[in-house]
Amino acid sequence: MGGVVTAAHPRPATFVQRALAGHAAIGLLVGALLYLVCLSGAIAVIHDRWQRWEQPNIAEMHALTPAAAQTAMTNVLASERGRPATTHLYIRMPTPDLPRAVVTTDSGGRYIDAQGGIAGREAHSWTEFVLALHMYLNLPMTWGMILVGALGVALAAAVVTGVLAHPRILRDAFTLRARHDSQIARADWHNRLGVWTLPFALAIALTGAFIGLGSVGFTVLAKAYSGGNLEAAYAPIFGAEATPDKRAAPPPDIARALTTLTARVPQASPTYVIVHDPGTRGQHVQIIAEHPRRLIYGETYAFDAAGRWRGAVGLADGAMGKQFAASTYNLHFGNFGGLAVELLYVLLGLALCVITATGTTLWLQKRRRRGLGSDRLDACWRVVVWGSPLAIVALTWVRALGGPDAPLAAWFWAMMAAGMALGMLRPSWIAAASLSAWLMSAIALTAGLHLAITLPSAGAVVALDLLGLGIPAVTLILSRYRSSGRKAADGQARYSRA
Repeated sequence: MGGVVTAAHPRPATFVQRALAGHAAIGLLVGALLYLVCLSGAIAVIHDRWQRWEQPNIAEMHALTPAAAQTAMTNVLASERGRPATTHLYIRMPTPDLPRAVVTTDSGGRYIDAQGGIAGREAHSWTEFVLALHMYLNLPMTWGMILVGALGVALAAAVVTGVLAHPRILRDAFTLRARHDSQIARADWHNRLGVWTLPFALAIALTGAFIGLGSVGFTVLAKAYSGGNLEAAYAPIFGAEATPDKRAAPPPDIARALTTLTARVPQASPTYVIVHDPGTRGQHVQIIAEHPRRLIYGETYAFDAAGRWRGAVGLADGAMGKQFAASTYNLHFGNFGGLAVELLYVLLGLALCVITATGTTLWLQKRRRRGLGSDRLDACWRVVVWGSPLAIVALTWVRALGGPDAPLAAWFWAMMAAGMALGMLRPSWIAAASLSAWLMSAIALTAGLHLAITLPSAGAVVALDLLGLGIPAVTLILSRYRSSGRKAADGQARYSRA
């Protein structure tokens, strides 16, 4: 009974080995989709600024008066006469990130000038594509959000198993051999970034899972307690809908509602005005307003059609469950703390991309050392890592040449499918160095042409173009630095052997 290890009775795997196996299995299963979600999420953090970049010649303003908001609603409703009545009308108020007013109905969005006149069509389809890729992978929304929510669970599991699989990972948090050979450097980047981004990765993963899978939970609750009425399931947290009455009525008095909100809650900054069933007797108004120094996306205030106060939902000071639900969105998307927090989220999101990419690359190299390498599998993974951002950049050209109605999602997935097919048929044509060079060139060319064509533009637009020109330059410098370090390490190794 002395614990003899034989071929028939192999030694049981240690806890660390089992954790490592689970970590690898999770990474391989969801690696490609998780990479796309992280990449698009890092880009989408500053989506308001991308919207300005995509449509730089739109009139901007710091505020929209209540009277102008009333005029804007009236003008948009008048422009839609003869079309099916819209069920909701949204007025997005100007904010520092997006100093533009937008009115959106079931028929689309229109930019509004400072007087409430219609200034043009809202047509930032490239920005909307990136958001859709992040939130539901361009799938039907419900199923896509479920999948992305499941990926959030998988990311949280990968983070935990990654820490458990590497007992020294915290102790070695500042050991980085970035200029060593590619295998060691890649492993160190994977492990070090995994430690440095640990709180962020868990927060993003858990809030993403909550947002994505929340629809499933509310659907189950609706079927169990409200006969399948989803609005009734959401009502305890986000407020209830009024009883519909489709008989015609004059538009609501949103100017009075905005004025009343300013008088009653002066610290609140309105971000959205929502009119439910406009032009009917059942219409009512909600105003979502941000509160300073709060993580919630905003409080929702209710008004009747005459603009009379009906109270707040309680997201700012109600039950803790409400406040938690209202805080997950800003925590996930980085919509708090201004530009500094947004830039931090971008960097941390890109770090998650590096962790995902290096994790799968390390596994592929490990297989190759065991004689199980596959050039086709390696090529397909390079298409994911380098081809997907290249395709996203290429879509800005599709948007520019094909207009805002070009099917960007179809173009993206077609390009990805073509890249995968090429990787399977001609894997030698898919080289990481070539793809990365193409990506950097595409970013620089796109930013340079955009800057030349759109000048003079707002400072935020110019800043994005300058960033696009700077990224390839910095990447080239770092690449040469890393290459010189590896040559020095190889020379030292040859000298030691001699």
